[in-house]
Amino acid sequence: MRLLLLFYPWLELLSLIQLGIETRAIVPLLWVLAMFMLGAALLKRVGTASVLWLREAQQSGVLQQSLFVDDLSVAVAALLLMIPGLLSDFFAVVVLIGPLRRLLARLFLGKVVSQADASGWHASSMPGDDSKFQSSEILEGDYQDISPDSGRHNVIDKSEDDSQRDQ
Repeated sequence: MRLLLLFYPWLELLSLIQLGIETRAIVPLLWVLAMFMLGAALLKRVGTASVLWLREAQQSGVLQQSLFVDDLSVAVAALLLMIPGLLSDFFAVVVLIGPLRRLLARLFLGKVVSQADASGWHASSMPGDDSKFQSSEILEGDYQDISPDSGRHNVIDKSEDDSQRDQ
């Protein structure tokens, strides 16, 4: 994985150089500019649509996870389009294709859910779903901060101060 992160920028650069070799030198420059503008426009459209959709969902009280995942994946695709290079543009197109996007979302969310199950969270618990945590028991108790620096904020030890001055 680290090697992929190391070589990814070089592969992007190599793809643009190869495009310039196969065509004219201006084509990669225009490609990068066009994809950046397309990504920015797509991100603006998805961002505005997401805000309007979330406002409508808040008023109606219904929040559909699948629509949120679709908007988020389109935003990721827009960011991938804004990265210069042909590989990131290819991955953006893969994310933009609806069936592939849903397949990737199921795979990714399946990993997230399986990791959450392993850590003790249940797949049915969603943010805002406090049914798992609601109980008729009331726990009472006292709180005491026992961190090492809890009592030393404003306390100056004279012996430490004098010994530091003597040295």
